[in-house]
Amino acid sequence: MDVKKVLILTGAALLIFFLVTQPVQSAGIVNGIIQWLRDGAEAVITFVRTVFNG
Repeated sequence: MDVKKVLILTGAALLIFFLVTQPVQSAGIVNGIIQWLRDGAEAVITFVRTVFNG
């Protein structure tokens, strides 16, 4: 078994453990990540609009 596969399986196991034992905190983290991605996408959209609209 290669190292990459072991790391992926370990990470997945830790993620599942955290989701099961700390569901409220997990939801908060996921919401934070989604908000961060949304903010980043809005920034890119604003940049592209500014470039093409002068």
